[in-house]
Amino acid sequence: MIRRVYRSLAVVTLAWAGCGGSVHPRPLPVLATTVRLSETRPLMGVPWTVTLHARDRSAGEQALEAAFAEAARLERVLSDYDPESELSRLSASAPSSEPVRVGNDLWNVLVRGGEVRRLTDGAFDITVGPLTTLWRQARRSGRFPRPEKLAAARAAVGGEGVVLDPATRSVRLTRSAMRLDPGGIGMGYAADRVLQVLADRGVESAMVDASGDVVVSGPPPGAEGWRIAVRGIPGDEDPEVLVLEHAAVTTSGDATQFVEIDGRRYSHIVDPRTGVGVSGPAAVTVVAPDGVTADALATAASVLGPAAGPAVVERFPGAAARFVWRDGEAVNTSTTAGWPGP
Repeated sequence: MIRRVYRSLAVVTLAWAGCGGSVHPRPLPVLATTVRLSETRPLMGVPWTVTLHARDRSAGEQALEAAFAEAARLERVLSDYDPESELSRLSASAPSSEPVRVGNDLWNVLVRGGEVRRLTDGAFDITVGPLTTLWRQARRSGRFPRPEKLAAARAAVGGEGVVLDPATRSVRLTRSAMRLDPGGIGMGYAADRVLQVLADRGVESAMVDASGDVVVSGPPPGAEGWRIAVRGIPGDEDPEVLVLEHAAVTTSGDATQFVEIDGRRYSHIVDPRTGVGVSGPAAVTVVAPDGVTADALATAASVLGPAAGPAVVERFPGAAARFVWRDGEAVNTSTTAGWPGP
């Protein structure tokens, strides 16, 4: 599996939206009669639900099988728990004595991860693995990481230690004990690929929900879009319903994955620049044109918070975010320009 259940399942997908669900009404598409199919299977350590509208049941069932097969294939590429995955074998090469050639999917994730790292000023970094491992141990023990272990983990982290050679599609990891963690990007990439597999099979209306990383294509028949409810943090119980098509939405937060040490709450999301878990409780929901951007940007925005996060979100075309955080007893909410909610 790519990661444990880090997300708090804060994105809840609803069936589909009719006329009343849209903020900006428009004429509904006239589509031929279709069959709606939906199935949930465990993949990458979490439940995946694929919902689609197909021309007939046979075509829909074949499309579902192809979709889940693609997700299973990518699990074998991107898992950081499976020591035999392509990503794990690359991590095990650190420090690389020579470049390691990688397949298209891992290459694409590393390239996009590097782009997001630069655009977020290092708030997202796929090399954060040594730190996330340390903080998983901290959540189990309830103790702050020992200073010497934190220093060693920080020394192994740094996106500049991933050297990409586009000519040969090869990678060198230059730091000792480097460990790639695709938890903030791999699920979104896999969801995008599954949606593309469905499109290649002629499915024009589909939703892929990878346990909170949601991507959708065209709207269901007779609807303006897919209805997706997003929640914030405890105390912010009423979900906001978004109506989306050809988009992705991801929520990142500490509703379930956190540790309290000396009266302070630390998230499972680690700031790669400091090595410390993000303070909470807080949640960020990002809407973007694709899953890989929504996934990685939600992680970065969680690190940056509502003060610095909005300016970084706006560097990504078509992206918008909603920040929810607690200040004492008050629950605060802010959104960036372009947020599709009411």
